[in-house]
Amino acid sequence: MNNKKVGIIGAGNVGATLAFSLANKNICAEIVLKDLRMNVVEAMALDISQAARAAKSSTKVSFASNTQEFSNCDVIVITAGIPRKPGMSRDDLLLTNAKIMTSVINEIAPFNKDAIYIIVSNPLDAMVYTALKATSLDRSKIIGMAGVLDSSRMAHFIQEKLTFTPKEIKAAVMGGHGDEMVPLANYSSVDGKDLTEFLTTDEIEKIIVKTRNGGAQIVKLLETGSAYYAPGHSTALMVEAILTDSKETYPCAVMLQGEYGYENIVAGVPVTLGKDGFEKIVELELNEEQKAQFAKSISSIKELVNTINNNF
Repeated sequence: MNNKKVGIIGAGNVGATLAFSLANKNICAEIVLKDLRMNVVEAMALDISQAARAAKSSTKVSFASNTQEFSNCDVIVITAGIPRKPGMSRDDLLLTNAKIMTSVINEIAPFNKDAIYIIVSNPLDAMVYTALKATSLDRSKIIGMAGVLDSSRMAHFIQEKLTFTPKEIKAAVMGGHGDEMVPLANYSSVDGKDLTEFLTTDEIEKIIVKTRNGGAQIVKLLETGSAYYAPGHSTALMVEAILTDSKETYPCAVMLQGEYGYENIVAGVPVTLGKDGFEKIVELELNEEQKAQFAKSISSIKELVNTINNNF
């Protein structure tokens, strides 16, 4: 056990799942939850704390009733934002959540000067850009969670077709979080061997389509919500890599400054995570088709970023 403190803004399904996962991992001394709904955040803190005791974890779980109590965090995860509602345009959603992100960052940053931020709010890549724009922090300190989730979805669909254990399956996804993500079949493997040795081109393409639609499929089935177990646990893996300084490589949404040939745009790429945030961007050799797909993904993200810049 160390003295690390994790702050989570938003005690909805994703934030609560994340807190539950971290508390049971016993990798930080304290988790503090913050949410506008005081009764909900207090209830979540109590429930998760009691679960941690059942797991013999010594992690303290509390809630912040004011901003001063949400201070001196080593890692802060922001899940705050609203879902898209009927009649709401994409730009309406984007600008509403950008305002929420800017407000949250401006409120908590003065009390958390050394924190590393993980953004989970959607539209993910644009929210990472917004968070960076609202602060003077180095780009290594603000990281978006999406690639870990998208890769886990791809791994799930690969395992559906094969009999190998999850430990033997490696899936790789980069690009924006959404329809324009770029699943990398040639960097995905099974038992250390190329995916093409086990699956046909048609089967791989079907897996890629399922991966892109993985979140939408859950939204359709739930009807009144979206995924939270996989996003929450994927975020926990990132937090753990930072707290333990493990140097794990995960696909994350970060600001590119020349990497992959792009400047001043956020996109999902493989990065090495450690105590200082993302410590290195791993540049993979992409084939021409992947370069074209990544360019298309970047273009979609730029549209969102331009809307933000034109309205803020």
